[in-house]
Amino acid sequence: MIGYPNGKRKQTLSNKVAQKANLGQSLEQDLNATNDYYRVHNIALVHKKPTPITVVEVDYPKRSAAKITKAFYQLPSTTDYNGVYKGVYIDFEAKSTKNKTRLPLSMIHSHQLSHLDHVLKHQGFGFLILRFSVIEETYLVEYTILKKFLKETSLKSIPYEWIKSNGHLIPMSYLKPCDYIQVLDKILIKGE
Repeated sequence: MIGYPNGKRKQTLSNKVAQKANLGQSLEQDLNATNDYYRVHNIALVHKKPTPITVVEVDYPKRSAAKITKAFYQLPSTTDYNGVYKGVYIDFEAKSTKNKTRLPLSMIHSHQLSHLDHVLKHQGFGFLILRFSVIEETYLVEYTILKKFLKETSLKSIPYEWIKSNGHLIPMSYLKPCDYIQVLDKILIKGE
């Protein structure tokens, strides 16, 4: 509750807004802001991949205000982001869940896993960034580790505890709300 000096107007802020302040509105927004920071500070060059669509209908109320009114996806997209960091090609998928105890495997599609397999075959580094939005934790899970888990399990979801044990907690800050490069540094140095 915010009290104004004249006492007339009061406004209630939700706890969620007050707690998060300027940190993470959504995983995609956080990643885009972090990637902008990396690019501006010459740390890494990573971009969100556009989803390929075919435009069917466009409304032209004014020449300068064209609006797509009907479109469809051409084919399944690969992963969400790709780029280069310290000479290493990186490629990753980002998923967010409101579930506190697991991430449903139905959120990760077979064509995305296949794409990450190809990234590995070409000596790139593939991973997933997984956010548990309710508990405000984001993890980087290396694709090689996830691939092994998927081969060994019959579960229909990835338990939070497995992600916590096998993934890497990604630090959050105002300027870098999803600072996955800090985690990549540790992984890449360990792998050398």
